[in-house]
Amino acid sequence: MSVAKFRFEGSEMNRKLLMGHPSGLFVLFFTEMWERFSYYGMRAILVLFLTSAIIDGGWGWSREDALGLYGTYTMLVYFSPIIGGFLADKFLGYRRAVAIGALIMTLGHAAMAFDTPWSLYLGIALLVAGNGLFKPNITSIINGVYVNAQNKKDGAFTIFYMGVNAGAFLGILLCGYIGETVGWHYGFGLAGIFMFIGMIQFLLAQTIFGKIGLSPSESIDYVDAISNNEEEIKAEIVPAKVQRDRYIVVGILAFFTIFFWAAFEQAGGSMTIFASDYTDRVLEGSSANIFRIANTLLTVVPLIIITYVLFQLFKITFSKYKVSNLALGLSFAIIWAIVIWMLKNQFTQESTEIPASWFGILNSFYIIAFAPLVSKIWESKYNPSATVKFGMGLILLGLGFGILAYGSASIPQGAQTASVSIVWLILAYLLHTLGELSLSPVGLSYVSKLVPAAKIGLMFGLWYIAIGLGNKAAGSMGGMIDKITAEYDMSTFFLIFTIVPIVAGLILMALTPVVKKLMHGVK
Repeated sequence: MSVAKFRFEGSEMNRKLLMGHPSGLFVLFFTEMWERFSYYGMRAILVLFLTSAIIDGGWGWSREDALGLYGTYTMLVYFSPIIGGFLADKFLGYRRAVAIGALIMTLGHAAMAFDTPWSLYLGIALLVAGNGLFKPNITSIINGVYVNAQNKKDGAFTIFYMGVNAGAFLGILLCGYIGETVGWHYGFGLAGIFMFIGMIQFLLAQTIFGKIGLSPSESIDYVDAISNNEEEIKAEIVPAKVQRDRYIVVGILAFFTIFFWAAFEQAGGSMTIFASDYTDRVLEGSSANIFRIANTLLTVVPLIIITYVLFQLFKITFSKYKVSNLALGLSFAIIWAIVIWMLKNQFTQESTEIPASWFGILNSFYIIAFAPLVSKIWESKYNPSATVKFGMGLILLGLGFGILAYGSASIPQGAQTASVSIVWLILAYLLHTLGELSLSPVGLSYVSKLVPAAKIGLMFGLWYIAIGLGNKAAGSMGGMIDKITAEYDMSTFFLIFTIVPIVAGLILMALTPVVKKLMHGVK
């Protein structure tokens, strides 16, 4: 295997390794972590806020209307990257697009801290616009770093995905807790604070990427240098038919991605409603103590792991990027303070009511726990093909909903409330997470392998359109929860999300020989 396949691009500082990967990957790791903190923190409480009674500080919307807005918002969040990818490819460059997008999203979260209809819709509009610039282009920077280290990409995107879910974990945990116990708009405001910190640390450390991600006019010499590499020339100059076939593979994977996200994104919609209204969340006595101890470990252990990664990055980059690292350090000091305050409050209460948003952290916790293992499997001889990974992801997702269907069998037809065990949600999130690890980061990796570097921003945008369609379907289908449970029951509602992903996964796995041929050697 040629040495070029393991040469990381960027500055000399970027070539200093952490966990076997360039240190710049972890600058992106923390930038994305705080962006995901803000996104998932807001998402965790949006539906709860909209459906909460006016006397409780909410707006008293119906479940169908709230999930309709949720689906439209999350769809637009994934549609906007097609525009952001185009602007970055042609004019802004990836780094400038990421920074501008982060600023716009900061303003969006700030708007949502105000309790008025106009500020909510303005905030959502700004979040959609900012995300369009941010989302596809931060992953495009990773592609630039690994342009001559293709075999390390699956592992890189899985580590990056751990950062995504570290942010989601903390955002759901803290914005959810503050939103449900202190006030909804305090939760929205907290999301904006950490979006701002993520923007600052990226701006101050972005030179670690050298020429990667600059605007087209600024990076001509970088593009020329890459093009002079024999391996890159072979990768870029391919017969038209071969590239067409690879685009077809991206289309196939994107099509099945829609089915995945249509079911998976029930987490922010119908599964949140299930947790809020149909799950027994009040614990007393020994059950409460067990939860407090488990929740403390669940919160503190991942935070220790992420803090350890932060200190390892400090060792490498602090000498050159002091202010950026200090901003990160301040953000972690704030996080630790809020976590200690939250846990102290929980231990001083006689009984414990688990926040409905709390269950969302399970997905992120499981990813933090399992992502390193999955990353190693993808880099080993046991690495399966793309279609097998995707098929496994869909099947595991369906099995998770099968557990919810079984657990909700005791809920009467048409019931608006119930008190089923929290165990069913805990197990469902475990299977959903393993399915997500098998599909989502791998999808990003394969898009970057199958399309030319010049089209990478645009193609990431198209990929996110597929995810956006899945999110809109999730909102529309989740909004039918009252109608389906009234006509049938809750088990039937969850069985729909059991059968469809499993069938889709089996079909995709059956297409493995065809897809391998269309990939023309890409692995």
